[in-house]
Amino acid sequence: MPVDRLLPTEEAKDLIQLTRDVADKVLEPIVDKHEREETYPEGVFATLGEAGLLSLPYPEEWGGGAQPYEVYLQVLEELAARWASVAVAVSVHGLACYPVLAYGSDEQKRAYLPGMLDGTQVGAYSLSEAQAGSDAAALSCKATKFDDGYIVNGSKAWITHGGKANFYNLFACTGEGSRGISCFLVPDGIEGLSFGKPEEKMGLHAVPTTSANYDNVRIDEDRRIGNEGQGLEIAFSALDAGRLGIAAVATGIAQAALDDAVEYAQERTAFGKKIIDHQGLGFVLADMAAAVDSARATYLDATRRRDAGLPYSRNASVAKVVATDAAMKVTTDAVQVLGGYGYTRDFRVERYMRDAKITQIFEGTNQIQRLVIARSLASN
Repeated sequence: MPVDRLLPTEEAKDLIQLTRDVADKVLEPIVDKHEREETYPEGVFATLGEAGLLSLPYPEEWGGGAQPYEVYLQVLEELAARWASVAVAVSVHGLACYPVLAYGSDEQKRAYLPGMLDGTQVGAYSLSEAQAGSDAAALSCKATKFDDGYIVNGSKAWITHGGKANFYNLFACTGEGSRGISCFLVPDGIEGLSFGKPEEKMGLHAVPTTSANYDNVRIDEDRRIGNEGQGLEIAFSALDAGRLGIAAVATGIAQAALDDAVEYAQERTAFGKKIIDHQGLGFVLADMAAAVDSARATYLDATRRRDAGLPYSRNASVAKVVATDAAMKVTTDAVQVLGGYGYTRDFRVERYMRDAKITQIFEGTNQIQRLVIARSLASN
């Protein structure tokens, strides 16, 4: 059931309708096959780019749609309600574009942003390492300075779109400690860069997640984004927005699970009436609806603060916790509503439950988000 959205402009309403049309015509017919067979949806991201859905929150001068972030996130939610893997990859692509927009030079923006935003260049974000997930300051991948660039050695982990992306935001050590990390824009196909076998994940099967290995990779100095040693500032700034993206994705997954559960409950009968009319099950569905609505309201509150230029780091963490915990509960309850059928792959709710789990983990686990929230309270 389409969500009746409160949108700021008629243009935003048209964008949501466009998103629904693209999602229904392009994503909906192929999602089950690609997720079941774990195959990459070639051409899908180019189609989204051609429709302008990868560039919405970026300035028009660089080929963007100049839309508020709240509109972009609701577009992301609509995509996630059809196909979580694609929506996550779109969110990560936005995360990978952000450093160039926010910290890149004018020359870098002119060189890179148009291709990033029109869908011809899909990006990935490589911050985490095998021993440095939430503790980003513990990175060990090194970029050693030489005459006109850097030589990179080391490994990165948990890269969405690894091996498929056209560019990678790399965070590597150029010095000591948390102030010794720098950000680089690495093109695909560069000599010395290789990728590990795709992870065998619980969910999000259609888009690969891999490790990356840098073996004496030479990166020109003009591919460093921002100042040397500014990497963690860039990474954490991007992650605030990225957490809102994941909150929107989680909400979309939860909405899809709720819709499927309601549809099933209206069709299935027990003891002479539709199961939705049994109070015990009706209350479960009511709680699911309340959780979805609360998740959406929470991420919209945070993103409206972002759009207004207000501090929103804590609000982004709150939205990430609320929306992803809600998605996990709602999808689990959806499986319960469908009973034995919900436990089979003939129905999508089992996939929604598997996809929802990762949203509690990436872009900073929910335990880390609670730590961020607690620290912000302590500093008041």
